[in-house]
Amino acid sequence: MMATNSVADRIIVPLDVPSMEDAIALLDRLPDVTFWKVGLELFVSAGPAILEQLKQRQKRIFLDLKFHDIPNTMAGACRAAGRYGVDLVTVHAPAGKVALQAAQAAALEGAAETGCPPPNLIAVTLLTSINPRTLAMELKVSLELTDYALQMALLAQESSLSGIVCSPQEAADLRRVCGDQFLLVCPGVRPTGVAKGDQQRAMTPAQAIAAGASYLVVGRPITQAADPAISFRQICDEIAGSRK
Repeated sequence: MMATNSVADRIIVPLDVPSMEDAIALLDRLPDVTFWKVGLELFVSAGPAILEQLKQRQKRIFLDLKFHDIPNTMAGACRAAGRYGVDLVTVHAPAGKVALQAAQAAALEGAAETGCPPPNLIAVTLLTSINPRTLAMELKVSLELTDYALQMALLAQESSLSGIVCSPQEAADLRRVCGDQFLLVCPGVRPTGVAKGDQQRAMTPAQAIAAGASYLVVGRPITQAADPAISFRQICDEIAGSRK
């Protein structure tokens, strides 16, 4: 299991900014953050150069590009991602078992080509912006939201992926079913007193860790705070205090 005992190492902060310059400014403001997420906006803008910048600073990297396509295309994308030497890479579980297995095999191949440690491929079960009504009425999925997330998690596990991205509200059930070694990466984490924003299924950091989350993705409560470094430290202290 990839998660560590250090509280700070279990908090992933998104570099949800539009440019390399903005990313470097945020990195400079948060020197104590050890794990950063690079998503679609920044990667499309800055390309692999942002990954090199993070490596130079000896940071861990969550490459959150959420690949979802036919098996051959997902395999090609994950093979390329495997060459970057990142720690986590996301795909969408609803792509299906054949695509997930192809992506997993290709990620290992890509890492082997460059001599990098293989990334942990993790599957998005259901975006945390989707609530039960959206799932039923717009996406026409008849399963209850928790049952759907569980089925997607089991599909990822059966496809030999390392873990999933899930709401902290599903973490306890998923941890119980999928076991201790399966990674649960949880966005939708909001400290006490902070607005949920577009996250429909949120928990506090301490609640999410207690529910079984391996890693927490905490963005705006840190990056948009008046002092991001203080906000990051307060979240670490909140989690540490809850575990005593």
